[in-house]
Amino acid sequence: MGRISSWDWEVGRKKVVDSLSPLQDHEWQEEPYVSPDGETLAAIVKVGDGEFSVRTNDEVWESTFEKLWFPRYAPDGRLTVLCQQDMEWSLAIDGEPWGDFAEYVWETKFSRNGSSIAAMTKIDNEYCVALNGTLWETCFENANQYSLSPDGRHTTAVVQVASLGQADIEGYKKGVYSVAVDGEAWDGRYVNLFTPTFSPDGERVAAQARLTSYDYTIAVDNKPWQKTFQQVWEPVFHPKGVGVVAPVRSAGKWGVALDGQFIWSPRYVQCLGLQYSASGEKLWGVVATGFGRFTVACDNVPWDATFPIVTDLVLSPDGHRAAVLASEYNRNFRIVVDGKAWPGVNDMAWPVVFSPDGSNAAALVEKGGRFHVLVNGKAYEQSFDRAFPPVFSEDGTKVLIRAIENNSYVRIVADMARF
Repeated sequence: MGRISSWDWEVGRKKVVDSLSPLQDHEWQEEPYVSPDGETLAAIVKVGDGEFSVRTNDEVWESTFEKLWFPRYAPDGRLTVLCQQDMEWSLAIDGEPWGDFAEYVWETKFSRNGSSIAAMTKIDNEYCVALNGTLWETCFENANQYSLSPDGRHTTAVVQVASLGQADIEGYKKGVYSVAVDGEAWDGRYVNLFTPTFSPDGERVAAQARLTSYDYTIAVDNKPWQKTFQQVWEPVFHPKGVGVVAPVRSAGKWGVALDGQFIWSPRYVQCLGLQYSASGEKLWGVVATGFGRFTVACDNVPWDATFPIVTDLVLSPDGHRAAVLASEYNRNFRIVVDGKAWPGVNDMAWPVVFSPDGSNAAALVEKGGRFHVLVNGKAYEQSFDRAFPPVFSEDGTKVLIRAIENNSYVRIVADMARF
């Protein structure tokens, strides 16, 4: 599929699929998905008794399967679908299964450029990770919360390295969990571990670690911080690989620690979702300044506006701007950029997308059963039966809209003057 700059950015509207009704002889068709460049719409279809395949625009994969599930496009445009054949599972990529089939496969993940694809795998009643179709050499009784390094070369997961009998509380307290990187487990044993996270270069891993029933910290390459806390959340490496930060709770309040030492004193009711700017000069996070008063903080300075719930923190590419979704307990969604809510309240909203230079922001929202594309708070002139998140051109002067209207799939390139 290539870089965004190689996509078709000619301003105008193109009807990619005339009719989304099931093709002839198809018994049914499931929810559609659209490729990143907007040129292809895909959907799982039932082509016969116990036979399923995938429709792409008005064509159908030649291969068929007993079951298909979780269609997703990789960033490079390859279409992946979990597939079952002879009661075993694999991952089909553009119609071809990767590697061998297993008892089960789930949770597809992609590297940033889409060149690597990973999934959790169960085989012979044990668990591991598959990367580009190749399983870890070692499998475990349990493996979960896996992640893929940004460059796609490594995988990691929380794994169980010792067996437990029923109600073996004492054995559990001694620690039966570790972190495996590419199938090789750390030597350390922990009561619990959560969210193993790679450094930007993929060479180091940090995770939330529970050392005892009451003591939590961050473990980096199997070395726990010297200080423990009442609770911790997901760690984040500095973009240049210097240090690890994490939200931590002490004396009933939340702050941020760097390598175990506070850099944001514990003064918040909650703190989570830390993100560095690309340069590492700014540190952002979601915080609660009081009960039900969530907002965003940059370098420990919160926005003035607060909301009952804040989710989906997104930074501009340079890290100087931020946006979130704000809601009232899963209703009345608003887009908030730089601490200010865009006009209007929505039934649903999707995470904000910034232009490459960070000067513009776009979002997809749903209101009254219609989908709208907003740029800097202003709606495109047309609403749709359904739409997918917008994409900015590389120079930020155009917006790609992928939408369904009147049972057709259309691809629209709009210039900024339309908003």
